[in-house]
Amino acid sequence: MPRKTEAPGTTEEPKAREIVNPTTERVIATVPDTPPAEVDAAVRRAAEAQRRWAALAPAERARQLRRFAVAVDEARHDLARTEVEEAGHPVADALGEAENVRDLLDYAAGGVERLTGRQIPVAGGVDITFAEPLGVVAVIAPWNFPMPVAAWGTAPALAAGNAVLLKPAEATPLTALALEVLAQAAGLPDGLFQVLPGPGPVTGEALVDHPGVAKVVFTGSTAVGRRIMARCAAQVKPVTLELGGKSPNIVFADADIEAAAAAAPASFLDNAGQDCCARSRILVQRPAYDRFLALLEPAVRAVTVGDPADPATAMGPLISAAHRERVRSYVPDDAPAAIRGAIPEGPGYWYPATVLEAHTAGERAAAEEIFGPVAVVMPFDDEEDAVRLANATDYGLAASLWTRDIGRALRVSRAVAAGNLSVNSHASVRYSTPFGGFKRSGLGRELGPDALAAFTETKNVFLATDA
Repeated sequence: MPRKTEAPGTTEEPKAREIVNPTTERVIATVPDTPPAEVDAAVRRAAEAQRRWAALAPAERARQLRRFAVAVDEARHDLARTEVEEAGHPVADALGEAENVRDLLDYAAGGVERLTGRQIPVAGGVDITFAEPLGVVAVIAPWNFPMPVAAWGTAPALAAGNAVLLKPAEATPLTALALEVLAQAAGLPDGLFQVLPGPGPVTGEALVDHPGVAKVVFTGSTAVGRRIMARCAAQVKPVTLELGGKSPNIVFADADIEAAAAAAPASFLDNAGQDCCARSRILVQRPAYDRFLALLEPAVRAVTVGDPADPATAMGPLISAAHRERVRSYVPDDAPAAIRGAIPEGPGYWYPATVLEAHTAGERAAAEEIFGPVAVVMPFDDEEDAVRLANATDYGLAASLWTRDIGRALRVSRAVAAGNLSVNSHASVRYSTPFGGFKRSGLGRELGPDALAAFTETKNVFLATDA
């Protein structure tokens, strides 16, 4: 049933939004938007629930979060199927994303009783600090990884004693709504975790601007992130921003070239390239350039593109027809593609895996975030040239480098302006380690052992002991 929001003298019927399966192009659900009046009511409910939640003994909060994790685990296959339908993720990836939500809730629950203050030596008394919850936190999640990224903000915020209002992306609200049901079934207090679907300029802005929201966590484009940051600045409201990326994959001539070429496709084709961490700029040292390209082509063509419900599928469709046109704009029909893969016929927002050769770092495809299965490959001369090209971007989210030289690995890792690097792999994101970007890739850090602290204020208390 559509929700109705009652304001004085009026009854508002929320607009309904059709959710489209990007593989079949069919409508799979209709979800009502959340109008500003209902956002206000949700904030009020959350504030009441947060006070009760923060008053619980830490061990009890941890137990409730673990029950939530168990509920997610039991529903993980259903959640994965929903992710396949609404986001077009290959089913194996979608299952891993549901399990990531489970694991993150478990990990955050373990931090509840370890969120400690300090005793600081001072003259004339005792000084202690407390980590106090902020209150109500708004988490605005993206469409590219709807489940795990929503949990990145939600789990530690709840563990730190806050309430969470989650606004999913317009195209992918179904897994978020399913998580809300699971939280209620697990026994979390009413109002503590609420999902508010709706468009960013309406529901999102109402959340960002609401004086009862103490912090905003946003994952999405740099342009929208800047607008959110400006609106929060007007209220001196803290934000965590995980924004765009144009990440390099640096391959030195001394690397295991076969391994680097074999791993490269997954680094920019995961989720059809709709990944802020996609290593979409492949930089290869000149002596290894031709050999790397020769090995890369069969590796790209071997990626199975098709029905995401098929366990054999490695790459599904893009999220929408409009986004496909945006990706296509970076690859004109006459573009000299070094490698171009195949796509299925029939319905679906498909785009082929594509590798372009770039000559300068300023070319549009080499400089802008494409957010699709398109990479550019460029040669470099030496270590200094590799670092120069890697840093020739406004972004700084992730990077990979391939070399057998440990000293070089450390030097280049320190020199590349990015928040998350991996050496001889592309695995730089884990729930147990910090994640975030440099430059226009964001502000603040998520995940890792300090995640709960980002949802607290430090309170300092001095107790005089001198007579």
